Amino acid sequence: MERESMEFDVVVVGAGVSGLSAAIKLMQLAQEQEKEITVCVVEKGSEVGAHTLSGAVMEPRSINELFPDWKERGAPLNVPAGEDQFMMLSETGAKKLPTPPQMHNKGNYIVSLGNVCRWLGEQAEALGVEVYPGFAAAEVLFNEDGSVKGIATGDMGLQRDGTPGPNHEPGMELHAKYTFFAEGCRGSLSEQLIKKFDLRKNSDPQTYGIGIKELWEVDPEVHKEGLIQHTVGWPLDKDTYGGSFLYHLDNNQVVVGFVIGLDYENPHLSPFDEFQRFKTHPEIRKIFENGRRISYGARALNEGGFQSIPDLVFPGGCLIGCSAGFMNVPKIKGSHTAMKTGMLAAEAAFEALTADEVPAKMESYPQRLKDSWVYPELHKVRNIRPSFAKWGFWGGMAYSAVDTYLFGGKAPWTFKNHADHACLKPAAEMPKIDYPKPDGKISFDKLSSVFLSNTNHSEDQPIHLTLKDASVPVNTNLAVYDGPEARFCPAGVYEFVEDEDNGDKRLQINAQNCVHCKTCDIKDPTQNIVWVVPEGGGGPNYPNM
Repeated sequence: MERESMEFDVVVVGAGVSGLSAAIKLMQLAQEQEKEITVCVVEKGSEVGAHTLSGAVMEPRSINELFPDWKERGAPLNVPAGEDQFMMLSETGAKKLPTPPQMHNKGNYIVSLGNVCRWLGEQAEALGVEVYPGFAAAEVLFNEDGSVKGIATGDMGLQRDGTPGPNHEPGMELHAKYTFFAEGCRGSLSEQLIKKFDLRKNSDPQTYGIGIKELWEVDPEVHKEGLIQHTVGWPLDKDTYGGSFLYHLDNNQVVVGFVIGLDYENPHLSPFDEFQRFKTHPEIRKIFENGRRISYGARALNEGGFQSIPDLVFPGGCLIGCSAGFMNVPKIKGSHTAMKTGMLAAEAAFEALTADEVPAKMESYPQRLKDSWVYPELHKVRNIRPSFAKWGFWGGMAYSAVDTYLFGGKAPWTFKNHADHACLKPAAEMPKIDYPKPDGKISFDKLSSVFLSNTNHSEDQPIHLTLKDASVPVNTNLAVYDGPEARFCPAGVYEFVEDEDNGDKRLQINAQNCVHCKTCDIKDPTQNIVWVVPEGGGGPNYPNM
């Protein structure tokens, strides 16, 4: 069966805040200048927002630019940020610290970023954008001259061995003059394009964190709408970067999450279990004691910042949002920068599409970025996250204070970033970690957590977590690193089990549990795991996350 094709001026891969902002800005410009522009957005989630997971405290700078009347339009920014609290935890105690200036949130909003995406999707469709949720962009298409032609969505109804099943439907080809890749952090097609066009030749490797989040309904007595709390310290050691967030929404709801830098060294560390252990701290436990856990999810996030931004344009397309990595780590925010990069790329594309001859590359996008507020914002904080990797927790805290207050972010040097997968040390060299068993009230196991993420994949489709070499997990990862994939995955996808025939260990991949966080693709020390998109519509279905 041959694939059908459709033609557009611009195809956007991913209906996150950057992709939808790009699509909206294109249509706004077309209407203002009475031009005809066709824009399509494809999204692998079952609906817009289904795969969107973030803290999230949102700085409204970009949405103010995109829709100055967003309040009248009913954008779901309903909880203004209130008091900021910053605490250092020991195992049983908590000490309040001054809130770093980058983490002051006056004027911001506590939001569900998934709901913001749902709203943006409605605005995009009202402007004439064609939005197709449930369709995973599985392949980049190229013209004969090597430029990007568009994407193909994945086939539906394939059997486990990759052959067509009885309900097989081939994917659709979407051709465009320009294709925007807005897949979010560690996008599978974006990574292919970064390698094909050598887009990292002028940048450091990207570095990442894993963010694990729960949504709770808590006792009204401990709820304070608008309160924003962050902690550092326990349960992490001084050499592991990370910390927590607790954001008090409306309706007695609190989002709690934990972020751990994926440059950690100890293969015995389990980010999921560190998060569960964190909630048992006396200062944190009291918030959730009489509460009810509603939802769970996990997602990798970019931490490389300014020096890890790759080249953004290539013939036929560009990278926007977290596909490129515009998160401001000290601010713990990336939605405002992601939206703005989508808008800047849209301006560049509109300029190119309305020229007498459409150029192969949207050359003005990188320059527009340098001329925007995004560039100096990220440049100013470029050394803060790398300083923790360089000197550990206390050294990073000390350097960050000097960088912020003495240099004002204008130090005449730029620290380098490193690849996270290269940081793990052999298991024999690192201490084991004894995690307490979950109590089922405050702390939980992985499988009950994945259940709350509403994750679902058809069990007879091809496994989307592929191995370059099937012998590596046992011969290298298990032998040298004690099988870290069983711990760094926050969804119980990977487990080492005994083979019934010979008693040897083998890696079992429970792909149906995958919440699409991308941690395995990032942290696997041998880079043997390759994450590819499953059937469209599969994965988590996050409500209000």
